[in-house]
Amino acid sequence: MQLVPVEGFPEIRPGDDLDALISAAVEDTLRSRDILVVTHKIMSKAEGRLVDLNTVEPSALAKGYAARWGKDPRQIEVVFRESRRVVRMDRGVVISETHHGFVCANAGVDASNVPGEDTVCLLPVDPDRSAARLREALAQKLGVEAPVVVSDSFGRAWRFGITDIAIGVAGMGPLADYRGQNDPHGYPMEASVLAVADELAAAAELVMGKTDGVPLAIVRGYAYEKGAGTGKDLLMPPERDMFR
Repeated sequence: MQLVPVEGFPEIRPGDDLDALISAAVEDTLRSRDILVVTHKIMSKAEGRLVDLNTVEPSALAKGYAARWGKDPRQIEVVFRESRRVVRMDRGVVISETHHGFVCANAGVDASNVPGEDTVCLLPVDPDRSAARLREALAQKLGVEAPVVVSDSFGRAWRFGITDIAIGVAGMGPLADYRGQNDPHGYPMEASVLAVADELAAAAELVMGKTDGVPLAIVRGYAYEKGAGTGKDLLMPPERDMFR
């Protein structure tokens, strides 16, 4: 399996035709059966998902929490607005469930890799829809059938450090279900469902990096299952969520 970074991609601004820019960037590299991994931030920028903190009036709750932990109350307010529910607030971090259903730190609101000191970036409104639109553009412009995975960096329960996961998927099954099969010793597997889209996003991040300005990577040689899966398939159902 190969991981191919797509280098030299330009800085994205609101309103840019991202699908056309990506198609041009991968035209000589992307092949059918490759998988294209795209960091969510360039999609968010193109879709105008940027907030000027100078336009935000923080609530009393945001001011109080920010003052306690030395945070910007305007950014805390944006986090609250992007949250469906707050899971926990402590040590200057807000763990919340976004309107998409993701449970993550600060509702995915992020100031890194965003120009301007008072600007933060939000998650795309619908990462699955953005992934599907890009996949269709690649098919039309390049004649290439390639799944698209939209990635973001998340922390994980029980583990230190962050890793990239899939928040949007189009053109492939994001899960590999081994339940009902036997392992090499004949033991029946009862709970083995692999989050392959998350694994592909994490693998791609190894060649994209956090500070290298590489928002695209091609995964080649992975035998994925073609299908109509989405990033929502990776969300833990509420009835099985032990952290609620």
